[in-house]
Amino acid sequence: MDESQLEAFRKLLLEKREAVVQRARATMEKEMTLDSADLPDEMDLASSEYMQAFTFRLRGRDRVFLQKIEKALQKIDEGEFGLCEDCGELIGIKRLEARPETEFCIRCKEDQERQEREYR
Repeated sequence: MDESQLEAFRKLLLEKREAVVQRARATMEKEMTLDSADLPDEMDLASSEYMQAFTFRLRGRDRVFLQKIEKALQKIDEGEFGLCEDCGELIGIKRLEARPETEFCIRCKEDQERQEREYR
């Protein structure tokens, strides 16, 4: 992979990271305040608490996504970006364009998903 491609992936990853951080900030500033005085009854309060818990779960997923982004950026710096962590082969450019934070080539990812389905 040449330098211009690596820089394009770095830019894409940085944009994704910024989007995750912005969502987290918005959550902390707006969605995480729960004032029972604003809610007239117990049903409204329960509904708001449920939505708050749901939002926290979404942010948890964002945290995992952010870790994958950081790992991909580190791989760019270390010259290991685009290599499958399972088989060591190059990950296809089309896959990287779709998911630059990916850790596996399509074949290894499909194998992993197949194994996960078997264990359910």
